Amino acid sequence: MDVAAIRSFEHAGWERAADSYESAFATATSQFIPALLDAADVRRDRSVLDVACGPGLVAAAAVERGAQARGLDFSAAMLCVARARHPGIPFDQGDAEALPYPDAGFDAVVSNFGIHHVPRPAVALEQAHRVLRSGGSLAFSIWAAPGENIAWKLVFDAIARCGDLSASHAPAPGGGFATQADCETALEHAGFGRIGVRKVTGIWRQPDGRALLGALRSGTARMAALIESQPAAAIPAIIADVDRAGVAYRDSFGLAIPLAAFVAHGVKP
Repeated sequence: MDVAAIRSFEHAGWERAADSYESAFATATSQFIPALLDAADVRRDRSVLDVACGPGLVAAAAVERGAQARGLDFSAAMLCVARARHPGIPFDQGDAEALPYPDAGFDAVVSNFGIHHVPRPAVALEQAHRVLRSGGSLAFSIWAAPGENIAWKLVFDAIARCGDLSASHAPAPGGGFATQADCETALEHAGFGRIGVRKVTGIWRQPDGRALLGALRSGTARMAALIESQPAAAIPAIIADVDRAGVAYRDSFGLAIPLAAFVAHGVKP
């Protein structure tokens, strides 16, 4: 695993996605914020750290619950958006694997689809454990398998049929999570107790295949790299394939695409 290459790739991707993330991919990820905050017991007067905060949506939702929140991200571009959107919340630039905070400073740490983008997620979980007070809660979310996230399946299948799945030269991801068991094991190794993982589902609405590809291309890092690596001549066929396969998920408003994620949580003893 090339830690530097993964970090460089992810950083470049999220810097590029910052301006469009909120209107593109956040329409999918933001659906899971309430479940994430519930899992971390985020409530009035609790101090909360939002790791990989992006444009600050989770931190802002925590403040709406009466919590005292701050966010951290490694992308300066994302932080510019967060500070402009939420001027009353402090946002810091930093590394999830080396949190710039003292020990035992927070009641809760949360990360909405961020931990699995870190080169060494186990290190990030250990850092979250360090900055939590005794009895503090951690919660993070990851996507379930592509078979349960139809947006991914539609695009992967279309590229397999009409493009080239190997075209992207993105570095392999770090030690991420793929299953409920992965989350439970990682939390246990990081020192957490009272561990739990539950599956949460949602629906992501997109008008058609072109819009879906556009949202993934403009609002993600790894999926964007895969889409952008396709030959320009293949894109119309990929979109047409997504539209054909997406008929099963179409209603009178467009595509109603099933989403599924795991929300994992644990408590520092």
